[in-house]
Amino acid sequence: MKNKEEFLLKAYELGIIKFGSFTLKSGIESPFYVDLRPLASSPELLKTLSNNLLQLVDDRRLELICGVPYAALPMATVMSLESGIPLIIKRKENKGYGTKRMLEGVFKNGQNCLLVEDVITSGKSLVETIDEVEKEGLNVTDIVVVLDREQGGIERLKEKGYRVLTLFTINEVIDILHKYRRLEANEVAKIKNFLSEPPSAPLRKRKKLEEKDIHHPVGKKMIDIALRKKSNLIASADVVSALELKNLAESIGDKIVALKLHTDIISDFSWTLVEDLRSIAREKDFLLFEDRKFADIGNTQELQFKQGIYKFADWVDMVTAHPIAGEKSFSVFDPTGVIAIVEMSSAGTLTDNYYVSQALNLAQKSNNVFAVVAQRQVPDDLLLLTPGVNLESKGDNKGQQYNTPEKVFSDYFTDFIIVGRGIYKSNNPTEAAEEYRERGWKAYLESL
Repeated sequence: MKNKEEFLLKAYELGIIKFGSFTLKSGIESPFYVDLRPLASSPELLKTLSNNLLQLVDDRRLELICGVPYAALPMATVMSLESGIPLIIKRKENKGYGTKRMLEGVFKNGQNCLLVEDVITSGKSLVETIDEVEKEGLNVTDIVVVLDREQGGIERLKEKGYRVLTLFTINEVIDILHKYRRLEANEVAKIKNFLSEPPSAPLRKRKKLEEKDIHHPVGKKMIDIALRKKSNLIASADVVSALELKNLAESIGDKIVALKLHTDIISDFSWTLVEDLRSIAREKDFLLFEDRKFADIGNTQELQFKQGIYKFADWVDMVTAHPIAGEKSFSVFDPTGVIAIVEMSSAGTLTDNYYVSQALNLAQKSNNVFAVVAQRQVPDDLLLLTPGVNLESKGDNKGQQYNTPEKVFSDYFTDFIIVGRGIYKSNNPTEAAEEYRERGWKAYLESL
């Protein structure tokens, strides 16, 4: 292995490590910051580094090399060229076009893949990468890392059975830089103290409903109802007759914030039903929520929304719509509130991370989108509605996956839960709705 100290000193001159005060992605304030990407601009150092990393695993049989995006990609590429071991490329996200694969390259099921990482801290992102690589049928047993920040990542991976080999630890780097007078003794002491007792990452706290940055009048009304009724429950009424729907609305109306409808499944729809539902909603203090999931160009959506036999624009408070047609397609619903479907709860959904991030950006830019349906935390200027909630975590044989109220409020910072079969298919919908209301509100309060 080529002299590590000589390599480090030359790499240091490129600015791969900086000292001062830096806020890391985790939110932790760190006295140093490591960025190995400048090494890609030095062919000589990149080649030296890559050969040193290969020597860490020269006793292993490797069939593939994969660099964790993005900083480790140049290293993995040179390692592949130097060793003759084929390279595969791991995408950071699915681009939504082309092959739509997360792994690019030629590989076979069961092949052994070496992962290359630049810096490891907690190991969380590396665990996620391993999961995605293994989902493609590859085996990961060995990982090489240029720098270990010594904050638990190595131990986390070893506990999972992976062999992790590092070129440097941060303590080694600090000692070498001090030895060659790149760091003063007081700076070394400060960094060593930080490493010996690293602070915990600050936990993101959820905002209370009344503190959310919601401007749309329907969103504000929804929050007001929730606070008055101490309920975050939206009931999904997937029944097929007008009588069933009215009976359900009457029996659970006091417990819910909104009644979610699929009007086009009602076999005997009429405007009498609409008038009855509006009357019940006024009396019981809840909103009418049409889950039409509009997903077309703006002109078509406008016709679907305002014309035809349902004329949703005349009587519903809010609708769901997919962002697939772009931001302007939402404007046809104004002034009705829009809930954007950015992620679905069914198994095998195609709403991957790339789609979700783009959909959230679009929802935030639209004036009449006040909420989204998703299975993750979202920005505070949107309300989060989470479907697939059941008192017991289980699924059905049609791809639906359930989460408990406690999980969605603590993990996702959900604002409102959507419950369907757990209520309308129960023996006593009123009692079931009250149980969901009580348990959902308790889970919300405990998540604050």
